[in-house]
Amino acid sequence: MVLSAACWGLGTVATKAALNGLPPLTLLVVQMSVSVLFLWIIFFATKQTLTLGKDMVRLGLAGLLNPGMAYAFALIGLSMTTASMSSLLWAAEPALILGLAWFVLKERPASTTIIFSIVAITGAILVVTGSTGLESGGLIVGNLIIVVAVFCCAIYTVLTRQTVERVKPIPLIAVQLTVSLVLALLIWPIEFSESPWVILSNLQPSTWFWAATSGIIYYALAFMFYILGLRKMAASEAGLYLNLIPIFGIVGAYFFLGDRLNPVQWIGVFIILFAVLAISVLQKQGIVLRARFKQKRRAVELNT
Repeated sequence: MVLSAACWGLGTVATKAALNGLPPLTLLVVQMSVSVLFLWIIFFATKQTLTLGKDMVRLGLAGLLNPGMAYAFALIGLSMTTASMSSLLWAAEPALILGLAWFVLKERPASTTIIFSIVAITGAILVVTGSTGLESGGLIVGNLIIVVAVFCCAIYTVLTRQTVERVKPIPLIAVQLTVSLVLALLIWPIEFSESPWVILSNLQPSTWFWAATSGIIYYALAFMFYILGLRKMAASEAGLYLNLIPIFGIVGAYFFLGDRLNPVQWIGVFIILFAVLAISVLQKQGIVLRARFKQKRRAVELNT
């Protein structure tokens, strides 16, 4: 989960760099194409097998939600609003996952999980608003589009968690991103102001580099790590790690874009790290306690 947050945070920096030379939907198609090619190369290189059973088909179609619709809306919304408002709205995703997991999966979160989730979200708000605040708030339409994107991602996590343990991660991510690529190609004509081939042929090498790099990091690697992590923990706990994304984004912006943190943002960074670390420690202790309880119960049954 930490690696997935790192990929999404650093991938955001690469995506912002690529948006300087590409319109949103065209960038989405390029990113998806590169990530799909990358994943299918891994699939064949590692001699994976693909079984299109009921679970794989259901999870594959979830790719329409995320990254398909979610990232299409996210890129369009980002082009219409401020970066600070976009980041603030995405900070609400862990809370949405927590609520949806409770309602749909009946994963009643522990009180400590709820408390530290609130703490982490507070830290995320400090990180993303510490330097520029809410500015003008961005355009209302752009903000609403990003809210839809956030909701799509939260639903994706909850739906995927139900059956993700029964399928192999590499084929799953490859199928999901392929489905997302098909959706991206279908909505791509909305953006045409001129021939797409003219746009792509006139791109600078640096734009191609950022587009390809962001595609592999932002989609292929991020979703691969996320699915692997989601197989091992509850959806409500997995959502908490998404609060780490702004931290990795800021670190990437520091090195590649020259951005700097102010004292308020540093406070937010340490609050997020504290909350995530606390949940990780409590989760590990819970696993140990449950294992000991099972051993004692088994001993009692054997004695009986």
